[in-house]
Amino acid sequence: MLKLFTDTDTDITPEVAREYGYELISMPYSVDGKTIYPYVDFETFDSKTFYNMLRGGVLPTTSAISEQKYAEYFEPHFKAGDDILYVHFSAAMTVTFDAMDKAVAALLEKYPERKFYSIDTKGITIGSYNIVREIGDQYKAGKSADEIVEWSKTEIDKFATYFFADDLKFFRHSGRVSGLAAVMGTLVGIRPIITMNAEGKMVSVGKEKGRVKAMERLVALVEELGEDVKDHRIIVGHSDSLDIAEEVGKMLKEKLGGDLNIEYVEVNPTAGSHCGPNGVGVCFHAKHR
Repeated sequence: MLKLFTDTDTDITPEVAREYGYELISMPYSVDGKTIYPYVDFETFDSKTFYNMLRGGVLPTTSAISEQKYAEYFEPHFKAGDDILYVHFSAAMTVTFDAMDKAVAALLEKYPERKFYSIDTKGITIGSYNIVREIGDQYKAGKSADEIVEWSKTEIDKFATYFFADDLKFFRHSGRVSGLAAVMGTLVGIRPIITMNAEGKMVSVGKEKGRVKAMERLVALVEELGEDVKDHRIIVGHSDSLDIAEEVGKMLKEKLGGDLNIEYVEVNPTAGSHCGPNGVGVCFHAKHR
């Protein structure tokens, strides 16, 4: 039997995970020295409370999980005779997968008859969410691990993600966005447009003055780069800014048709620690990233 895994940095909630049979690996964040594991230390993500805390000045930090923690997730399934397919957020953004590789190598020595497959979405939050959903659909349709991995070799790079945030201090604090310094002057209202590139890294690709201009830029990017967008989900993600996300969805339908399959998703707290509140992004099937 094949067991699916993903992690909470992909925005997958326990409810969605159950729909496909995914096991969730909890990626932690810390507030005032206390480490919190999503959907382990709480059952439901209270996004309003979390993002209001950030609005009040709190700057959470994030951290990798240990080799032992990965072993605790994976070993019961190897022991039960299952193979594992783990669809995860971008390996280029963290050292946590070094610990995972060590854990898996040790487990495969102990269970040499087992197989471990991993798919790097080269994204985070909604970009990963869209891919995790697509792979879940294939799994439910009876596709094998080898077939899914083969699909991922060309399709991962066809899920483009673009987003912006209201307050640059969170990105500045995280230091994870390449090229951000070029747009972080003293101009009030500047919103960098950020993407996940083909290497799985966050890169600033421009800037807009004001929220409306930033929203229009997202829509224009879907128009320009979109490929078979109506055959796939369009994910509009937000960090406690559903009203802005829904306005982007409305703009997309006005441009591309009212039959778009749009899903609105809350950005998970671990990733939200880096982007802050009032951010909005869109993930869609594209010609390329």
